Amino acid sequence: MKILQLISSEGKYGAETMLLCLARSLAPIGYESVVGVFRNSHCPHTEIAEAAKLEGLKVEIIPCDGKVDRSAVDAIRRCLRIHSVDLVHTHGYKANLYGYWAARGTGVPLVATYHLDWPDRGLALRLYHLLDRLVVRRFSKIAAVSEAVARSLRRSGIPSARITTIDNGIDLSPFAQARPTLREEMPQRPKMLIGLVGRLTSQKGCEYFLRAAQKVLVGFPEALFVLVGEGPDRIKLEALAQELNIRERVIFAGHREDMPGVYSSLDVLVLPSINEGLPMTLIEAMAAARPVVATPVGAVPKLVVPERTGLLANPRDPENLAAAIGRLISDPDLRRRLGADGQAWVMRRFSAGAMARKYVEIYQEAAAKLIDGSFSHATAPPQRAQPVEERSRL
Repeated sequence: MKILQLISSEGKYGAETMLLCLARSLAPIGYESVVGVFRNSHCPHTEIAEAAKLEGLKVEIIPCDGKVDRSAVDAIRRCLRIHSVDLVHTHGYKANLYGYWAARGTGVPLVATYHLDWPDRGLALRLYHLLDRLVVRRFSKIAAVSEAVARSLRRSGIPSARITTIDNGIDLSPFAQARPTLREEMPQRPKMLIGLVGRLTSQKGCEYFLRAAQKVLVGFPEALFVLVGEGPDRIKLEALAQELNIRERVIFAGHREDMPGVYSSLDVLVLPSINEGLPMTLIEAMAAARPVVATPVGAVPKLVVPERTGLLANPRDPENLAAAIGRLISDPDLRRRLGADGQAWVMRRFSAGAMARKYVEIYQEAAAKLIDGSFSHATAPPQRAQPVEERSRL
C-alpha cells in the first residue's frame, strides 16, 4: 500500500519527527510512504524533506505560495498519479485542505492526524479552524495524538466513530546511549545544564522558562540554561533574557540535527508549554533517561506521572517551575530515579512499533470504508499486516 504523507512544515519539530518515524516503521510491513512537503518560496522550511531523503524515502515538494494556490492542488494530484497512491495521510490544516481538494473525486481515501488542538486566537485562525473542521468531516478516519485533542474534534461535530486516539511513538534506541555532543562543544563544561527543546513560540512557554531561570540562578548561580530550536519569538526571548540580567547564563543553540546528543547533554529537560498534544520532546528526553519538568497540558500527564516519571509545574507559573527545577538540581538521587523510571515508562508505552500498528489499523479501515461505502477504489485493502518488530527492548 502506498501512502502520501502530506505536511506543511515549519522546521523539524514534533509532527515532522513523528511523520518520519511512522514512515520508517511502516516500510518493513509493506506500507510505502511518499513524503509530500509544502514549500513557500518566501519561507521554504523543507528540512523534513532533506531528512526524509537521507532516510531513503521518496519525497515530493509541493510549491504553494498563496493562501489559495490552485497549482498546489495540481501538484498533489500529480503525486497521486505518478506514485499510484492508495491513501493520503495529512498532517496539519494546510495539508488537510489541499489534500482534500486534490483527492476529491479520485477514490483515494483520506486520513488526518491532529498533532495539536487549534489555538483560539485571532480572526484568521478561527476562520481557518472552521474551514478545516468542515473539510475534515469528509475524511475516512482521523487520528488524535491525545484525548484532549479527540474531545475538541468531537465538540466540532466530527463523529466519534471516525476518531481514534493514537499515542506518538519514536525509535527509542538512538537516545539510550548517545554521546553528549552539545555539552562537549562548550568551552567550559557546565556543572548543571537545564534545557528547553522546541519551537520558540509562546505555545511552548519559553518566556516562563526564562523567568524561572532567573529565580533558579539566585540559588544556583553556576547553572546554565539552553533553548534548542528556532521560531518567531527568538529575538523577543533574547531581549527578555537581557532584561532579566541572565543573558550570560542563557544559550540560544538554534536548530540542531544531533538530538540524541543534545538530550544526553542535559541534566534536566523543561517543557513549560501552554498547549500540547503528545510532545515528542518529552518522549525523546525520557528515552534518553533525562529527568523532566513539564506542565500538565494535553497528553503530558500520560508521560509525566508526578514523582514517578518526572515533575509537573503549573502553566504560566515561573515560581512553581523554578521550584521544581531547583529541586532536581539539588537532588542527584531524584534526578537518577526519575530519569531511569521515565525511560522504562516510554519504552513500554511509546515505541515506534506500537504507533505503526495502530496506524495500519486505521489505514485498513479507511480503505475498507471506501470500498464498502459510496465510493469506489481501484486498490483492495491489504491483508492485515504482521506485527511490527519492536526497535527497542521493552
